[in-house]
Amino acid sequence: MARITEVVMDPVDNHRLANLCGVLDENLRQIESALDVTISRRGERFTVTGPPAKSQLAARALREFYGHADEVLTIDDVQLGLVELSNLPGAHSSAPALLTRKTELHGRTPRQTEYLSNIQAHDVTFGIGPAGTGKTYLAVASAVDAFERELVERIILTRPAVEAGERLGFLPGDLAQKVDPYLRPLYDALYDLMGFDRVGKLFERGSIEIAPLAFMRGRTLNHAFIILDEAQNTTPEQMKMFLTRIGIGAKAVVTGDVTQVDLPRGQRSGLLEASEVLADVRGIAFTRFGREDVVRHPLVARIVEAYDERARLDAAAPQSPPQPLKDSSI
Repeated sequence: MARITEVVMDPVDNHRLANLCGVLDENLRQIESALDVTISRRGERFTVTGPPAKSQLAARALREFYGHADEVLTIDDVQLGLVELSNLPGAHSSAPALLTRKTELHGRTPRQTEYLSNIQAHDVTFGIGPAGTGKTYLAVASAVDAFERELVERIILTRPAVEAGERLGFLPGDLAQKVDPYLRPLYDALYDLMGFDRVGKLFERGSIEIAPLAFMRGRTLNHAFIILDEAQNTTPEQMKMFLTRIGIGAKAVVTGDVTQVDLPRGQRSGLLEASEVLADVRGIAFTRFGREDVVRHPLVARIVEAYDERARLDAAAPQSPPQPLKDSSI
């Protein structure tokens, strides 16, 4: 049942109202899209229509953003602010401080805060959950933090080279150019957190290494921060091989989304098996993210929710018996 909530901004400040609404009310449209409500405005008076819990949250968001609207509010400010408001208040108050180029970086949800704490407190941490929950980005940020504090000597980022459904064929170029498309998300996170020039210099020195998972066999990685991304596409043998590469003074983070396995049909995911085999092993931490932890466009959380609901319906539906083949000769 829809509920109407009135919000009046007091004291009235036209500059803040303009920043709150954004160009052509784009900030209001972001709030509407994220929370599935309708917002109308007349001067400093806002009317929010929607489900009771969502309309109350939207009203709270309007007041919160108005209080910080001395400067222009970007779409990023609005979307990230909505994520924090949707979770427990003070979700990031106890989050570990990360030494990166982005000084404002912190866990936006309680589970992201738990993830960062687990990475700092354990030698091996698994981050499992849907797309957009910050598994890879926060792991790379933790690696950069450990490197900047001289807790490790190298950062090693790896992932299996498995296509997401399509077949890319023979890629042109040398080895680095062939594997770059698979590792691009890791490059992007590094550039964002350390800067393009510095990352380039660290690559030249060998302080940062990015390689396909197959290249890890036979190595022992000491005093390194190692991240295995897209781990749902590892086989059980590959996962065991990776975890046994960890050497003295090393720390490892394994990330993946078990709902997006691109392995051949019938092949069990190494991430799924590891989450069962290692669940009770001391020194290993597991953080399981949900759709409420998605920190991307507001529609991403709703897309994940829709697919989850479809999966539940498919699992609950009775399986129809196979139909007998018709005799084409009749």
